[in-house]
Amino acid sequence: MPILNSIASWLMKKRMHQIELFIKYPIDVQQEWMSRLVSEAAGTDYGTNYHFADIKNYEQFKNQIPLNNYESLKPLIDRTRRGEQNLLWHSEIKWFAKSSGTTDKSKFLPVSQESLDGCHYNAGRDMVTLHCYNNPETQLFTGKNLALGGSFKEDQFGDYNSFHGDVSAIIIQNLPMWADFFRAPDLSIALMDEWESKLEQMALSMMNENVTSIAGVPSWMLVLLKRILQKKGMSSIREVWPNLEVYFHGGVSFTPYKDQFNQLFGSDKVNYMQLFNASEGFFGIQDQLKSDEMLLMLDYGIFYEFLELKDVATDSFTKVINLEEVKIGADYEMIITTNAGLWRYRIGDLVQFTSTNPYRFKVSGRTKQYINTFGEELMVHNTDAAIATACEKTHAMVKDYTVAPVFMDKNSGTHEWLIEFEKEPNNFDFFIAVLDETLKKQNSDYEAKRYNNYVLHAPLVIKMPPNSFFNWLKANNKLGGQYKVPRLSNERKILEEILNLSKTK
Repeated sequence: MPILNSIASWLMKKRMHQIELFIKYPIDVQQEWMSRLVSEAAGTDYGTNYHFADIKNYEQFKNQIPLNNYESLKPLIDRTRRGEQNLLWHSEIKWFAKSSGTTDKSKFLPVSQESLDGCHYNAGRDMVTLHCYNNPETQLFTGKNLALGGSFKEDQFGDYNSFHGDVSAIIIQNLPMWADFFRAPDLSIALMDEWESKLEQMALSMMNENVTSIAGVPSWMLVLLKRILQKKGMSSIREVWPNLEVYFHGGVSFTPYKDQFNQLFGSDKVNYMQLFNASEGFFGIQDQLKSDEMLLMLDYGIFYEFLELKDVATDSFTKVINLEEVKIGADYEMIITTNAGLWRYRIGDLVQFTSTNPYRFKVSGRTKQYINTFGEELMVHNTDAAIATACEKTHAMVKDYTVAPVFMDKNSGTHEWLIEFEKEPNNFDFFIAVLDETLKKQNSDYEAKRYNNYVLHAPLVIKMPPNSFFNWLKANNKLGGQYKVPRLSNERKILEEILNLSKTK
């Protein structure tokens, strides 16, 4: 291991120098990637249609290439899945990341070899690099990384075969040898399709290993860790894995889950590292120990643009800006152009910059996950913060929640919360009061609508029985590491489904 540590140390120092360069010259790096992506795809069908060869600067890029969502690119993606190539990107694409959309429609996002190598695998390397940089005494390479991923399937279109699945499974299946050496469990378990059996097999195979890092979505990682503790008859994960150093997490806000992980780990020696990764690409990594802000990774083959939230609703596409123009504190929809052929693609995630030197940010929500039925403009980061404060004040732990509006008459209503508790509050009424007051402090629009109950009444909170959210996911064939119940919605469809399902159990 000393030789391995020396090689790893040299590689990480080299990479830190590259990270420091894009921190120092962010706009130059982004401009270079824009030009490179356009140049490499100039001969594709898409590049020919939109005259990529004529694009020399950002204004031309912005004026010549339309904004896209999945529906606008779907015809070309479908043709690529069936074997046609050189449509959106110049190299062959046989892998497609199936998105975790909240509707019944699945999205199949192209994954090129360039995006695997230049984006996803570089991000995996950078997660480790930044952890080791911040923890010089690390012993990370003496053990294994437990990665909680998904599965993939083969599609047959006549004589042509392509593949689709969770982006995590695509990454695991195609890992380079150096990365696979540190990963666990065995592929036969890691890529299992049936989720409940998979968690059971992962617990059995990993509970006696030397695990130094873990990675996965918090809600599902909790299920796995609790199963391991149950099998080992132990009270903390650090008893099971005494050398565990770091938990790499993303996919959902960590705020509602942090207390539960603190309790499970039984130690303050395990670091948490926030990630922003998605089916479309890998965008941000926490680079500081004491802050969960993430550094925007600027050299992964992705060109970034942004549209302020207030303009999303009005479709003011002329107000799309590049990185150089963003301001601290505003909520922006992220728009990406990638080395897998997603051109000016609206991913639906909202980010808020906390710094522009370097460019650090937090995920503030989703363009389709908010509540603005009564003009309250409630965002996910508001409700996550309110849940965390209410739990802290009442010694509660929340396993999952979702919120939707209730109309009392034409002009007023309330928000109905379905909450599944891991540990119930010591005073339920006080929990609701703290929830409400924290939302008022977090959001002035919510506070205004709550004034004297004129528009919004106090929240209606319903305690849900155990496994309510799990049962809804299972009933909708959404068990898996990438799936989660939407936190907020302007419609009641999902909330009603969860309520009705819980009544039949």
